[in-house]
Amino acid sequence: MGYWPSHFKSSTIVIIPKPNKTVYNLPKLYQLIVLLNTIGKLFEKIIGDHLQFHTISNNFIYRSQLGGLKQKSTTDAGVILTYIIYSEWVKNLTTSTLAFDIAQFFPSLNHQLFPLILDKAGLDQRVSIFFKNYLVGSKTKYIWNDFIFPLFDINISVGQGSALLPILSTLYLSPVFYSLEKHLKILKIPISMISFVDDGLFVSQSKSIL
Repeated sequence: MGYWPSHFKSSTIVIIPKPNKTVYNLPKLYQLIVLLNTIGKLFEKIIGDHLQFHTISNNFIYRSQLGGLKQKSTTDAGVILTYIIYSEWVKNLTTSTLAFDIAQFFPSLNHQLFPLILDKAGLDQRVSIFFKNYLVGSKTKYIWNDFIFPLFDINISVGQGSALLPILSTLYLSPVFYSLEKHLKILKIPISMISFVDDGLFVSQSKSIL
């Protein structure tokens, strides 16, 4: 039906002071906790499981994307990197890595682009129509002690705390990694990639660390 109920789009952000601070005059000294509708979160988990199953089944998710997926963890990333290093030692090769972080990744997710990515992933058009509705019309309010700020629009990114945020961010980045890998091959640059959500590594092996 391409519809996500409006009461599932409403959230509450509770502002909690971080413990053991002498002053509280900076925003970073507070922790924000996002409270969402419980039934909505349950539906999101179900939708997320189906998205992961279908996009992994058709090989849409880039093979070395580890974050945002079930049964993929930081431990897996460490094991893969360790395996790469040890396997290249046998060939007398040295492994060099360059870490990267995509700044402001989650607030920058493009709502118009994402349905196109879902179409590219081979999902039913009704899924794309659903997410066009899911990604708009979100509202939130702040609560700080007894003070309650009125609801306001937050039509950017995917709602913080959403059970769909990990898989949606993974799908958003998959075409980027495939495109980057293609260009590296064209340029004949022997670099592989390991990604954990918006953090990652470029990995290169050679006779020298230079």
